[in-house]
Amino acid sequence: MKTVSSIVENYIKTKPFLLNALSLGIINLTSLSRNIMTELESEFGKEVKQGAVVMSLKRLTEELDFKLNHKINKVIKNIGEITVRSELTDYTFAASETVLNKQADLISDINALSDIFYTSSRGVNETNIVVSSSVNHLVEKHFSREKLIQKLDNLASITVKLPKENIVVPGIYYFIFQRLAWEGIIINEVISTSNEFTILVGEEQVDVAFKVIKDLKN
Repeated sequence: MKTVSSIVENYIKTKPFLLNALSLGIINLTSLSRNIMTELESEFGKEVKQGAVVMSLKRLTEELDFKLNHKINKVIKNIGEITVRSELTDYTFAASETVLNKQADLISDINALSDIFYTSSRGVNETNIVVSSSVNHLVEKHFSREKLIQKLDNLASITVKLPKENIVVPGIYYFIFQRLAWEGIIINEVISTSNEFTILVGEEQVDVAFKVIKDLKN
């Protein structure tokens, strides 16, 4: 059975930025209720009293303050080392039967080199390789017969070490990526392990992205 509270909650959950703004307490609930009345009444199928909507928003805001702010902030405050690397290139190749062999050859070559950034991920249809730009010639030598889908230069990586609790608290990545989105940061790639994640951004945006993540700890 639909209730005003359930309709309000479902509506807010479809608006990620609005959801976070409510948790921060920066929205006037009366004004918000007035603006969403038409949509709520359409969903409810009959007239809805504005007062009931305001009360539902207030209750939801209080719940969000606990679910989002307290639990997530506890993890965010314990973010560990933040590492930045610059002068990176991101290659995307079509998946093929020979790509893994080419990767093995590439790794064999770069293992002898010091301070080289390398990471790779494989999807259903694509293989992604991120390397220090100084070894672009090796990638292009080994993958010359592979289908190149995209190449992005002048990138930087930011690697963030997360506390182990990150795997049992929902919303950690959303919380961080939302802050980056607010600052207009374009994320080219996301690479993650259990307790680390790395984002790739344009070198012109890395300073802002680093500050956003660092400020989350304060």
